Amino acid sequence: MRSSNPVFSREGSFTREPGYAGFGTPQTPQAGSPHAGSPYGQSNPYGDNPYGNNPYAQQVPGQGPLTDEQLVEMYRAPSAGPLSTGRMTLDDVVARTAMTLLTLVAFGALAWFVLPARNFGFAGAASLIAFVVGLVITFKPTVSPPLILLYAALEGFAVGAVTHVLNSIWEGIAIQAVLGTAAVFGAMLFAYKSGRIRVTPRYTRIGIAIGMGFAVLLMVNMLAGMFGSGLNLWAGPLGVAVGLIGIAIGAFYLSLDFNEIERAIAQGAPQKEAWRAAFGLTLSLVWIYIEMLRLIASLRGDD
Repeated sequence: MRSSNPVFSREGSFTREPGYAGFGTPQTPQAGSPHAGSPYGQSNPYGDNPYGNNPYAQQVPGQGPLTDEQLVEMYRAPSAGPLSTGRMTLDDVVARTAMTLLTLVAFGALAWFVLPARNFGFAGAASLIAFVVGLVITFKPTVSPPLILLYAALEGFAVGAVTHVLNSIWEGIAIQAVLGTAAVFGAMLFAYKSGRIRVTPRYTRIGIAIGMGFAVLLMVNMLAGMFGSGLNLWAGPLGVAVGLIGIAIGAFYLSLDFNEIERAIAQGAPQKEAWRAAFGLTLSLVWIYIEMLRLIASLRGDD
């Protein structure tokens, strides 16, 4: 099944097969593809082992594809580090994700201190440009670190501007949203690593369906709001419900990201694919943060 995250659905990028959750736990993907076709027939690429039909499988000149035993030995060999093989590791993903998040936070702080409070104009413009850059990254055949960092900068500027506006209304909402986002990330990582979440075809289909429906709701409401008839999704019980659903959808996509990263490492994906993983994680975390802001604003509406 192809990845449901546009970041991971490009040709040559990792594929997202449902399997048993847990870093360091061998997965058994099921036989059996929202961001790409929406905001958010099948064969088993593994065969009988985690290296069968691997798009990243290496070949020895004049000898054809390496055997399963050779791949396993290469993986276990002390010299098979990222410097000697160029294969993606978990450390690579952590480092690239840290770079994108630091860029996002830096430009968010810039927007906070430079832009006037209660002005959504700059936030809207930066968000629109970030959306366009995100589409370019998604459909670009090769990974582009500069574009990913540019996206993080633009998204950070937009998020920083929105947060400044909301924090001027509900003081302290920014730190509450940051802590809430970190809590969701930590909880999902723990649930995934401990095996409490199984990324199965049914789990994926239901999550994507809910995510698409939620995105359509937000889009319709935004268009209706342009004509003065949109619902206020930032206040009252409706805002609380929308915020909770939005956070749950973001957490769902985090689990898909974790699964995709784990499988890419097992397949020996190129080191540069760590940037694609960092982009996907950034998308999910920004989504959760925005929905956390919505939830807290709704709960504190009478402050």
